[in-house]
Amino acid sequence: MFEPTLYKVNSLFQHHQINDEIVQMERLSGTTAGFVLKLESKQDHTYILKFDNPNEIHLVEHLFNTYEDSVLLPKVLLTAQDRSYFVYTFIEGTTHYNRGLKKNWLKILVKDLLNKYVEYKEESIWGRIEYPRQTWKEFNEISIEEARINLGNILSIEDYNYVKRKAAQLFNNDAEQGKRFLLHGDTGVHNFVYNNSTLIGVIDPSPMVGPIIYDFLYAFCSSPDDITVETLFTASDILEQVRIEKSRLIEEVIVQLYCRIGLSVKHHPGDLSDYMKAWEHWIQLCKNLDEGIAII
Repeated sequence: MFEPTLYKVNSLFQHHQINDEIVQMERLSGTTAGFVLKLESKQDHTYILKFDNPNEIHLVEHLFNTYEDSVLLPKVLLTAQDRSYFVYTFIEGTTHYNRGLKKNWLKILVKDLLNKYVEYKEESIWGRIEYPRQTWKEFNEISIEEARINLGNILSIEDYNYVKRKAAQLFNNDAEQGKRFLLHGDTGVHNFVYNNSTLIGVIDPSPMVGPIIYDFLYAFCSSPDDITVETLFTASDILEQVRIEKSRLIEEVIVQLYCRIGLSVKHHPGDLSDYMKAWEHWIQLCKNLDEGIAII
């Protein structure tokens, strides 16, 4: 790592035989371990130069390269031999806001990223690759406990116990989760880049291993707008590698939604009132399913 100057950045590019002169740079908020620079070149290209923990860079670089045919992900330009830094393309747009309808951008996410996911055939792990778990159930149980801490008294102990029971039923058998895939791991609207209310990019992965439906439902629950059965089914119908009953899909939503509301309390408290309305709707849907009431 070095104190960034235009001269040093251009020397780095020349070292990697990249013939593009950097004429402007801006320091962005980054990780505690490193820093991030936005670079603009004489040829009107824009890049991100990121210094970070080598293992973190390796995981993100591997994910970007694995899905390099996805138009939504940045493209890796160069990587240090010791993986202390790498450079990838910058996607111009806005994150989180001016998204347009969820059913529209969710379908783009499915078509241009989730349908390209490949099976993870390395070590037998579940969850975040940096902090692997033995089972998918264990990963979800930890997420639920973290959400409970954030939620405090916002949701009841009955809600917590209900979600715990659902997770135990849904995730008890790893074989029932299907194949393990290399996932982006943080597919929320805060990491989606939009232009003219259209999804054009997905940034800042936290690579993990699990079923594709996790990234799909994470995205679905990542904002309180349009959390409807219609939106859910419209987008899930075009998932090419997922076969899941609609009743189970609804039950998995309640687990993801509980965890998302926990994150909302901590990071986006302005969304909380809308999330609470969504919670009442979805928990009632699940309880109707429990009682054998047809909702589809």
